[in-house]
Amino acid sequence: MAQALRRRWPDVQLLGLGGPRMAAAGVQLLADLGDLAVLGLVEVLGRLPFFWSLRRRLRTLLDVDPPHLVLPIDYPGLNLWLAEQAHRRGVPVLYYIAPQVWAWHAQRLKRIAQAVDRLAVVLPFEEGFFRRAGVPAVFVGHPLVDRLADYPRESATGSASILALLPGSRAQEVRRHLPLMIEAAARVVARCPAVQPRVARAPDVPASLYAGTPYPLENDATALLRRARAAIVKSGTSTLEAALLGVPFVVVYRLHPWTFALARRLVRVRHVALANLIAEARIAPEFLQKDANPERLADAVLPLLGATPERARMLEAWERVRSRLGPPGAADRVADLAAELLAAR
Repeated sequence: MAQALRRRWPDVQLLGLGGPRMAAAGVQLLADLGDLAVLGLVEVLGRLPFFWSLRRRLRTLLDVDPPHLVLPIDYPGLNLWLAEQAHRRGVPVLYYIAPQVWAWHAQRLKRIAQAVDRLAVVLPFEEGFFRRAGVPAVFVGHPLVDRLADYPRESATGSASILALLPGSRAQEVRRHLPLMIEAAARVVARCPAVQPRVARAPDVPASLYAGTPYPLENDATALLRRARAAIVKSGTSTLEAALLGVPFVVVYRLHPWTFALARRLVRVRHVALANLIAEARIAPEFLQKDANPERLADAVLPLLGATPERARMLEAWERVRSRLGPPGAADRVADLAAELLAAR
């Protein structure tokens, strides 16, 4: 998004919250991604002093040197509050990647309608959902389509089948998912010795969390998926990435027990994997909490490694998912919306 804005306005000044790639794109960081990457209702409690301090800094910025436009990206716990603060001060708000109020936190829908001047959504069913609630939403396509457009699938060499293990991009996700995935992979290899498991290592996760991993680590999850025959994937954007790359996979997710108990009461969707939501069917098997055990994961992923009907059906479904996500150019279409808001102002 930052690159798209710079293409349109080379001298634009960008302030934001993000990581090293955003900084490399010319964004002056007010907070680092590592401090923001907290997942779960329970886990965020220990980070409250940091978030209170960050909110004070953002309020001061809006009061002392207000920007011409606020462009929150995802991350509703903080960004929806930021949108409200900007709206109260008369600063236009273009929200990119909508809070998933269709899944949970439905009370946020009214806040979005009141605080957001334009909502750029990346899932095809979201535009109608938000428009029915009075939110000026526009489907811009999914940014993964752009990122993967130049990365066609690669064939694995030899007779070996690569099994990709994607435990997550946050430290707490790796702690919960990596041991489970390793045990599942060991069962797969015991039954099919030609399979070669590989682990996707997240760049912002401490290396110590991968210590003792019996399988090779790869720093580029996309490159790993491009060569994989099948995958075990932590629920999240990676499920959509795997689908777009044409990789059959099973989904796993574990949360803190208290967080899961709360989420089970609040979440209103039938599927947790984005690829399944877009397909509107349980295409990839999903294993959550106690249902996520090594034996069940191994049983589910083994048929996806061979020339089976299960594999063929899943690949056909991923083709349909790909067609629903629109053409490349999502960030440029968001920049078009930004230009409209700035011109109107």
